[in-house]
Amino acid sequence: MNIMTNNNSAKNTKNHFTGDTNWQITNAELMESGHMACPGCGASLSMRHVLKVLGSETIVVMPACCWAIIAGGQPTTALSVPLLHTPFAVAAAAASGVRQALTAQKKEHIQVLTWAGDGGTFDIGLQGISGAAERHEDMIYICYDNEAYMNTGIQQSSATPHGAWTTTTPGGKDFKYAKKDILAIIKAHNPGYLASATIAYPEDFYAKIEKAKSASGFRFIHLLAACPSGWKIDSQNALEVTRLAVESGVFPLVEMNEQGEIKKTYEPKNPISVKEYLASQGRFKKITAAETEIWQNEIS
Repeated sequence: MNIMTNNNSAKNTKNHFTGDTNWQITNAELMESGHMACPGCGASLSMRHVLKVLGSETIVVMPACCWAIIAGGQPTTALSVPLLHTPFAVAAAAASGVRQALTAQKKEHIQVLTWAGDGGTFDIGLQGISGAAERHEDMIYICYDNEAYMNTGIQQSSATPHGAWTTTTPGGKDFKYAKKDILAIIKAHNPGYLASATIAYPEDFYAKIEKAKSASGFRFIHLLAACPSGWKIDSQNALEVTRLAVESGVFPLVEMNEQGEIKKTYEPKNPISVKEYLASQGRFKKITAAETEIWQNEIS
């Protein structure tokens, strides 16, 4: 990947990262140092690069989540773009209001980014998301999914996968519960753009953020973001463990095409086993061989 810097928003020459891609990434930092993120936080790294694509004419709307702490209290926020904090359940509704206000001021060019964790997306904020998607509100909604309520002490959410340790599932999650298929739920609303991504695959990541920026209506990206504390991994291994999620098929990189079909944007050349992915994290240490086989069969 050839990375070039200039003062403009990031642009790519291809939609997907098969083949050579020449990236132009703004050297302006819209996320400053001195924030409150833990070492290795996938959500903080992702935000930094999302803003490099969206640029300075962006308003971020954020419910209660890890990032509400990471950004810091006003007026000392780590973000150099406007940030609106909201109650847990209403981020999408608040973002709808921001968009309507911008439209009234004839400032439609400004991007409205709703940035929320899995708890505020899969669970508490789902009704507001459904409403915004049904109305085709012109916003980008990114769910950074670290697969539990990490901000409040690592409690289970409906994004928590089979067998994962959390403080509310100390023995590992019961296997009769599956992670909620958030992409299928959003797809039912006929969004303007829909994809999954992770910063561990930057070419794919940048292509999808750029494509969401260029689209209109309600746009949704499901972003896997490793949490070293909650996943029980070393902070320096956060990106590698995220790659294992993709290479094992646990978290496929996909995109909805113009025909409304969900298609993979990346196919691992040498797929690894689900067992290898699970073994990379302490949160899955109580998973049995039989349970691991269930995972593998679901993916295969």
